[in-house]
Amino acid sequence: MKFVVATYGTEGDVRPLAALCRALMDAGHEATLLADHATLGVPQALGVPARALTGDIRGTLDPSVAISNVVGKDHGLNSTAKALAGIANANAEPWLREIAEAAEGSDALIVSALAAFVGFSAAEHLGIKAIGAGFIPLSPTSDFATPFLPPSRVPRALNGLSHEFVNAMLWRAFRTSTNAARAKVFGLPPRRKNWTTHPMLYGISPSLVPPPADWPSYAHLCGQWLPPESQWAPPKALSEFLEAGEPPLYVGFGSMVGFDRAALLREVVSAVAGRRALFYPGWSGDEELELPGNFFVLGDTPHAWLFPKVSAVIHHGGSGTTHSAARAGVPSVVVPFAGDQWFWADRLRRAGVAGDAVNGHRLKAAPLARAIDYAEQAPVLARACRLGEQMRTENGLAYAIQAIERIMAG
Repeated sequence: MKFVVATYGTEGDVRPLAALCRALMDAGHEATLLADHATLGVPQALGVPARALTGDIRGTLDPSVAISNVVGKDHGLNSTAKALAGIANANAEPWLREIAEAAEGSDALIVSALAAFVGFSAAEHLGIKAIGAGFIPLSPTSDFATPFLPPSRVPRALNGLSHEFVNAMLWRAFRTSTNAARAKVFGLPPRRKNWTTHPMLYGISPSLVPPPADWPSYAHLCGQWLPPESQWAPPKALSEFLEAGEPPLYVGFGSMVGFDRAALLREVVSAVAGRRALFYPGWSGDEELELPGNFFVLGDTPHAWLFPKVSAVIHHGGSGTTHSAARAGVPSVVVPFAGDQWFWADRLRRAGVAGDAVNGHRLKAAPLARAIDYAEQAPVLARACRLGEQMRTENGLAYAIQAIERIMAG
């Protein structure tokens, strides 16, 4: 069978979908991935055919308009929706054309992230199946509140309603541009309601989010989607640093931008308090850094290779980094900036492998130091080890491929 996978987001959104494409290819299918041009190195490294969608997410996420800067002010749904919709709404027409062109002659479209709504519309125009994919549990449930709201702010009795409300508000934010593109590009009628009954695949570990009993049968919690282990070799300087002493802390905030990096690093350096540490600049910039000698500045390094070699992972709480740290069997220190990062911080706290989240927009050394101290406690280290062992028994890609083949056979 022939599949086209369409997404638009950061590398954290693209990497697991590239792994899914590779798994589809290894199972005898054809797969092509559509994503932002800045993220195409991930599928190319796996030998996955890839095309760029219109846009420049890295340019859009500069400090003046960064999603993290907008939503971090109050974690509110409206600000999150507006920031995300600004990217998707501006590109709805070209994305719809590009996705439909790429999917011509395909058996199904797998859609994710900001490209989901136009992807569903492209599948409708082509008359092929549409399958959703995601790394945030969006299907309504009473087990937990929507990941787009801080867990502490939603009474348990309103968990289910919080999902319905947020999903309706997100559709409202994208609806006008989606319907305009549907009409202009393919003459499709306006869509009044969000898509809610399509098959949905989640690259999420059941060890972190147990499958809700009230989820519909078409929502599949597969497990983390990881690419095949590569023969990646570390730079000599990194190997020498790792060999020179005890396992270091890892510090990295992925694709988060829009924060005062100098001020944040001052607090991080103070909280680390002389411990050996690795720092990954990510998308926040790669200009010369002034860090003390106990820090080593990393380039792009596979988490699967690196995280088992560190003592703890200090990160922003993105779904991918959360899963990789937990799977490696090491504790986390979570510094959320936006959106679902608070949800993942809470999941790690519930698992006993991270302390309380430390707000990334008001980061101070004292609470960060307390979170690092918590991560170093023997019971926490033991729980992290057990969680890692459990997650390493999961094969999320095998589950996903089986689910896709069943969906296509139905």
